Amino acid sequence: MPDSAFTVASFNVNGIRASRRRGFDEWLARRSPDVVGLQELRCGIGDVGGFEGYTAAIDTGTIPGRNGVALLARTAPTAVRSWATHPPVARGLGRFAHEGRYIEVDLADRPVTVACLYLPKGGLPDHLQRPGSMREKPDGGAKFARKMRFLDAFARELDRNRKAALRAGREFLLLGDLNIAHLEHDVTNWRPARKMEGFLPEERDWFGSITGPRRLVDVVRALHGDRPGPLTWWSWAGDSFSKDVGWRVDHQLATPALARRAVSVTVDKEPSPDARLSDHAPLIVEYTLPREGPASV
Repeated sequence: MPDSAFTVASFNVNGIRASRRRGFDEWLARRSPDVVGLQELRCGIGDVGGFEGYTAAIDTGTIPGRNGVALLARTAPTAVRSWATHPPVARGLGRFAHEGRYIEVDLADRPVTVACLYLPKGGLPDHLQRPGSMREKPDGGAKFARKMRFLDAFARELDRNRKAALRAGREFLLLGDLNIAHLEHDVTNWRPARKMEGFLPEERDWFGSITGPRRLVDVVRALHGDRPGPLTWWSWAGDSFSKDVGWRVDHQLATPALARRAVSVTVDKEPSPDARLSDHAPLIVEYTLPREGPASV
């Protein structure tokens, strides 16, 4: 089969119900990606609703009003795996299995396994916590330690899933809000960010450990080049959005052969703060892939 355009979007909606009130469904109909990964649904399964023109694989987790991931596909996938139905194998991830953080599908019309992840935000290590200068009460580094445990275990699970896809003749694509900015180009004010969660040395080292020319490629950075951006998150507070002061924490990581098929990246940043669908903006990458048959990427 000849190659054709294949568009994939990743979007942290920060509450699907609120995002829909702001115009999510109109964005989805206008953009019409082939596959969409959503994070932070923040509602029960009965409140997610349907997505016209898409088959949805969803794991909302069991923590009310928190987390939740979904993958929307134009063609119903041949297999769906969430941690709720297929518990993770890597030691240490079981404690996160009920939180609605990971789901993956085998696409029916493309030789690709697509996964969607919402990674824990985490916190600061104890030595960086200063009472009075934090929005949250100091916790002695508990949230930081929890995130690092997740990262350690998930790296092993991710490697397992990537290799399983390749053995099945499929490429692998990880979408999601990883709550980590990897490089200085990924944060507007990167110097002070070095002491903030999401840009700590330990987190950046982890991101570097799961990416590389023989593992997973940071598709957006490969397409965008060695220059600032493209940003995907801006605080609700102040003028961060208008001044374009933000972070790149939303990612698409692909096996090398699939990454070579990526041709463009777009961030659908809204024209004004009042038009925002979320504190994140949709991240869209276009690939060229065959529609059917064995993997040939």
